[in-house]
Amino acid sequence: MGKARLLIVEDDVDISNMLKIYFSGLGYDVDTAMRGSDALEKTRSVLPHLIVLDIMLPDIDGYEVCRTLRTNTRTSHIPVIFLTQKDERSDRLQGLELGADDYITKPFDIEELKLRVQGAIRRSERESLTDPRSGLPAGRLIEEQLRRIIREKGWALLDVRLNNFEPFKDVYGFVASDDVLRFTAMLVGEVLDELGTPGDFLGHAGGDTFIIITTEGAGGVIRQKLKERFADEVQTHYNFMDRQQGFILAPGAEGQNEQYPLMTLAIGLVSPSQQSFADIREITELAAEARRMDAGAKP
Repeated sequence: MGKARLLIVEDDVDISNMLKIYFSGLGYDVDTAMRGSDALEKTRSVLPHLIVLDIMLPDIDGYEVCRTLRTNTRTSHIPVIFLTQKDERSDRLQGLELGADDYITKPFDIEELKLRVQGAIRRSERESLTDPRSGLPAGRLIEEQLRRIIREKGWALLDVRLNNFEPFKDVYGFVASDDVLRFTAMLVGEVLDELGTPGDFLGHAGGDTFIIITTEGAGGVIRQKLKERFADEVQTHYNFMDRQQGFILAPGAEGQNEQYPLMTLAIGLVSPSQQSFADIREITELAAEARRMDAGAKP
């Protein structure tokens, strides 16, 4: 996996800088925010794997930040560790009731905080809550969303897969391919912010496949925008020569080099207005079939 992303939300500059230096030295990708509103904005832009959240902030307090994260479908899964000077039982209970994963008081032992951070990220990955590369909801969280929508109307599910991702990985390696997955997650998030609703869901089903749940009215527009932006912006992940020729050479089934086009998105879209679904497997099977048809369609 790539570096785990931490967001440190702390208005004390000395503590914030100390935590950034410390966790960066451990190999984490660390971002900081001094205000609760900034933390929410940064989280919408790039999903962190974990948030270390101070309760006493200059604008909105950490409780409100946590409450907002937990009520938003796209951020509800992110582990949160509260960091505060408060040590009252009622304060701890309030944080845990809001869905915080842990609670540590100042002054704190940096080694203890490190272990709590590592433990929370491991639990999230072990329970199939998030994909370690993209930080997006995975496994069980995707299934929960599918069980929710099967009882509802007005939704659309998009099955998104990267065409020619494996040849790219063979040629450019796993570090570059992980970068492409993170880029795709960020791109989809931006398009959902622009064209979707706050209740939209974005998950990483594994490998090169992503799942979007949005409204039926927005599904088609989101699909078109994603395909256009991805085809244009993914080119920055190729070297100049491959971009110019429009393909890469990668080993084929017989071991001989073959030409593979640059990556694009294949997107299958299903909704309950098209047909009824008996169980969640039917949703995913029909979405995958629609995606395969899209992959085989001419541009």
